[in-house]
Amino acid sequence: MFKTTTAPQDPMILQLLPIVTQACEILREEYQRYCSGADFGVEHKSDDSPVTQADYRANHYITQVLSQVSNLPLLSEEGVKSERMQWQKFWLLDPLDGTKEFLHKRPEFTINLSLVDGSKTTFAILAIPGEYSAYICPLEGQPLKYDMQTMTWYEYASVDSEVPVQVGLSQSARNKPEYGTYLDALANLCEYSTYYAGSAYKFCMMLEDKVDIYPRFHPTCEWDTSAGQCLIERIGGGLVDFKGRPFIYNQRETLLNGRFIAYKNAAMKNLALKALKQMNH
Repeated sequence: MFKTTTAPQDPMILQLLPIVTQACEILREEYQRYCSGADFGVEHKSDDSPVTQADYRANHYITQVLSQVSNLPLLSEEGVKSERMQWQKFWLLDPLDGTKEFLHKRPEFTINLSLVDGSKTTFAILAIPGEYSAYICPLEGQPLKYDMQTMTWYEYASVDSEVPVQVGLSQSARNKPEYGTYLDALANLCEYSTYYAGSAYKFCMMLEDKVDIYPRFHPTCEWDTSAGQCLIERIGGGLVDFKGRPFIYNQRETLLNGRFIAYKNAAMKNLALKALKQMNH
């Protein structure tokens, strides 16, 4: 949960928040245009995933403005990726995470912006344009939340988890049998309820006490998880592969992630991995 707090004085937050706020405005405009039935550009990439004029417009804006305030390189889903292995410190961006949600007229899409230093994420902003909110993981301290409409700041405050355990799942998990098998294994260990949502939105819902465990069996990329991992690690949770190792960034030839379990705290980690173990027996 979050409690109201005073505005941060962190120069990085003060520099980046206006950029993300404006990018949210751009995506809301594009979303309204798409939902109104106006002519709207949608293409498909080589992996058959959709990319829209909204992705490109948000990417162009953030890329341009970020280069004016930071001399660090930017690795974006919609940008050039050839030189990234030489970078020690860089921005990682998904200008519209949840393009499929966008196209299904579900406002669960996000902007994911994070700072990777070495192999770890040290700072992150995860914004939900449809809710006028941004979740921020500063370089130090607890995550913050910013309400763009009221210009109110909040700071994360932990609360005891409610029963039953809340499992966050992607909308696309509904038709993938592995998730059903996992939930069956989890049912042997605890009571649970399911929470379906798109994109990195589920990480935000972990901060809002609506998700305790988020299993992922189908592919994501590094820009899908970096910001969310940073935020949930800061509250004592995490994101690990099926051997319990935290994800690291920009260390491999591929930007594709393997399967993972995200969790809100140590108790949820133990439960999630135990269910995984049972599932594989």
